Amino acid sequence: MQKPFAFYLLSFALMAALGFSCSPNADLQGKGETYLQGEWQQDSVPAQKKLVEYSLYNIKFSCDSFFMQIKSFSKTNSGPDTCERSGHWIEYIKGGYFQINDTLHVRGQFCNADHSLKPEGGCFRSGIYEELFKVKKEGDSLIEFSGASSLIPIKARLIKRTTCTPKPL
Repeated sequence: MQKPFAFYLLSFALMAALGFSCSPNADLQGKGETYLQGEWQQDSVPAQKKLVEYSLYNIKFSCDSFFMQIKSFSKTNSGPDTCERSGHWIEYIKGGYFQINDTLHVRGQFCNADHSLKPEGGCFRSGIYEELFKVKKEGDSLIEFSGASSLIPIKARLIKRTTCTPKPL
């Protein structure tokens, strides 16, 4: 049972007209969330002097990408001092994000301060970083990020506003 050529041609033309045809991936990065664009800094955590360990965050959002700096402080020494440097150390993460409703999904990789990928092993974490944050805007320049894997929310203030200029991929 053969179908006429006109049937196939009509079907293909209809799918193309409705937008079901293939298209290449976008050649520019996404715009991300306008309200997040810029650099956000956490200055302190509640009762930080009483905590044995805590971290402070600095997050830069650029279009649909982020660069995160985590400064950690510990009163106990759980590893070699060459890594912890008397209870103070910094980790870096770069990657992408998207938001659905009030949930921000960030996914990236641990890296060095110069954005180069951090090799496996060595001091602290390496590999993939993934976190879900519930975002609560407390004004134009104050945001609270409540992480799914942390009890202490990140209250960050805007220190520099930027606008998204998508870059080629």
